[in-house]
Amino acid sequence: MVKARPQQLDETSFPLSDPPRRAIIARLAEGDRSVAELSEPFQISAPAISKHLRVLQRAGLLEQQRQGRGRRCHLLAEPLQEAAGWVARYRRFWEGQLEQLAEYLEQNTQD
Repeated sequence: MVKARPQQLDETSFPLSDPPRRAIIARLAEGDRSVAELSEPFQISAPAISKHLRVLQRAGLLEQQRQGRGRRCHLLAEPLQEAAGWVARYRRFWEGQLEQLAEYLEQNTQD
């Protein structure tokens, strides 16, 4: 099981709480993109996109590289793997709870 460092988990979960940042991560999961490409589907200002990218970069979820006059973004997925490990632990807990509930209901509806 992946054990997330508490500080890294905090730094990862905050950026994921925002829909545009999740959409940016989803687009980067398909491959590297320029800042212009990342901003296309959003109806928000260029400074707002830049702010979202800075938040993701500070969280260690992306890196930006200069490419001519623009910037290219690349997803860094390791922090997401750590967060997924943390979530998986609780998924197993809830699956166990649901299995117990199903057994209870099965036993009490057979009467």
